[in-house]
Amino acid sequence: MTTQPKPPGRERDRPRRTVVLLAIALPVLIVAYVTMILLTRPLTDGTELRLDEFLSFARNGEIRDARILERDGRITGTYTGGSYWVAYPDKESVIGAVFMRLQEAGVPLSVDQQWAKGLIGPITLLFPALIFVDAFFLMFLLMREGGGLQSFGRARTGSFGSRTTFRDVAGVEEAVEELRDVKDYLEDPEPFVQVGARVPRGVLLAGAPGCGKTLLARALAGEAQVPFYSISGSDFVEIFVGVGASRIRDLFRQAKQNAPAIVFIDELDAVGRGRQAIAVGGQDEREATLNQLLVEMDGFDHSIGVVVLAATNRLDILDSALLRPGRFDRRIVIDPPDVRGRSAILEIHCSKKPLEPGVDLDAIARRTPGFSGADLANVVNEAAILASRGGNVTITMGHFMEAVERAVAGGPERRSRIIGERERRVIALHEAGHAVVAASMREADAPSKVSIVARGQALGFTFVEPGEDRLLATRSQLVARLVTLLAGRAAEGLVSGEVSTTSGDDLAQATKLAGAMVRTLGMSERLGAVVVGPEDGDESSLLALRHSEALAAQVDEEIRRLLHDAEEQAGKALLANRRILDGLTASLLDVETVEGDDLRAHLSRVIPAAAVPGAGDPLPEKDPGAPDQGVATLRTARPRY
Repeated sequence: MTTQPKPPGRERDRPRRTVVLLAIALPVLIVAYVTMILLTRPLTDGTELRLDEFLSFARNGEIRDARILERDGRITGTYTGGSYWVAYPDKESVIGAVFMRLQEAGVPLSVDQQWAKGLIGPITLLFPALIFVDAFFLMFLLMREGGGLQSFGRARTGSFGSRTTFRDVAGVEEAVEELRDVKDYLEDPEPFVQVGARVPRGVLLAGAPGCGKTLLARALAGEAQVPFYSISGSDFVEIFVGVGASRIRDLFRQAKQNAPAIVFIDELDAVGRGRQAIAVGGQDEREATLNQLLVEMDGFDHSIGVVVLAATNRLDILDSALLRPGRFDRRIVIDPPDVRGRSAILEIHCSKKPLEPGVDLDAIARRTPGFSGADLANVVNEAAILASRGGNVTITMGHFMEAVERAVAGGPERRSRIIGERERRVIALHEAGHAVVAASMREADAPSKVSIVARGQALGFTFVEPGEDRLLATRSQLVARLVTLLAGRAAEGLVSGEVSTTSGDDLAQATKLAGAMVRTLGMSERLGAVVVGPEDGDESSLLALRHSEALAAQVDEEIRRLLHDAEEQAGKALLANRRILDGLTASLLDVETVEGDDLRAHLSRVIPAAAVPGAGDPLPEKDPGAPDQGVATLRTARPRY
């Protein structure tokens, strides 16, 4: 006799059916338990009498009959006032005394044993046990289906495919070439084996946020025909001790079982931060996780076929053991794209968007120095939104320019904001001062647009375009930046004799730049080439404690001197170009925005700052009685805040 094998599908469905049945049975048992409790509670009609009242009525002959409910512990019946019921304690002495009084009074007495409630009572006690057992098995099966407690130690990742390829990446050609070696090795390792080469154990992508690290990982996943496991560094961090290390082991176990494979860890600094000598609190758990990652990448198991790809924007805080060769053999630094890279990135993002024939992507790339790939993608998206908002079927150059200005100035124009005439003059004078001083300095970037229309949190802005991308800056260029930043403040002081809160943000940026020049860049003539501390706001560095109070005082004095000299130089440049300053201020008050040929016409006659005589002389005092040339006196200007 032969037996038919059971279909595998039924075997897999059996636990699920059990879970469903247990889930249905749980509320049914709870409802039945509540119903039983309601059925077993005493339920009698009539007036409730106290026991002493009942005995007094019986002695006076007012009780007509009595019936004892054995399970409820009550006596019911009728008396001269109608129906009644009396609760009595379950004590033999009390029950005997009651029976004796009723017999003496001649009251007819009967006993109801309530056998139905006698059966329900034990069943009611059984229901809590059934509910507990049902809930226990239901939780057990659900945890087994989801991995149970062991699921805490499993890596929350899985192999997936990506449609992104290297054709979708631009501006990082060197990084693409480095990753192409990994793809080629995983596809065909034979050429590498013949020359004795091996695939790098790890590739670390480092760079500023938005430069395309995660995009490169997705492109490698789309190019390589191997399993690709992606996980974030924060996924290894848990409050339970040992969970992070367990997830590291599970992640590499899955990758090794499916080798060749690629493991991508995003935000590596969340788990790879440098270790300390003494572990405090959660530090011990994080270090255990890091130690497990170090062992998996280069431990006793030298099996090949698993490549670790990681991304971070905090390369300086990673543990040195993680960065040594043998773990991350290849380190790829991804910088913001240059003008050619930005143009290529814009072409990729605009490839599927309807552009007007006159759109010049190269011009947009030249106006966006320092923009990352994510910034450029946002510019293209904002331009498309602006075109849709205006009812256009194509994206024009004006839409792109507005999107760039939104990204630089921090928001859209706020023409509806009501600004008083006096404050408009302050803003116009401030922005005109920036533009005139920037045009007068050879090392400064040339202004291309000046506006007093509020945008974002700024009441006005001066847009400058560097002539070329810069990877470094000289001291003269940084000084020119300082002078340009303080030019708006100097213009207010020159014309009105006092400054307003408009220059608050400029002063903050200038102070930070001057601090960097003195503390970390060695550009102080008095202190010389020495690093004396971190930049402002970064007090985590131990260098902040490596100088005396006297040296700290010299640092503060040098910062103040740089700022004072920059503001003085800006004031003298403005004094030499006072007529141009007044003319540009008047134009801003008239049309609110000056750019292009109009701005060049204003600034074409600017006297260079190098040709201004008396660079070391103090600024002349303003004569309160002298009229301003084209700009009203602003002595009573109120602050913004």
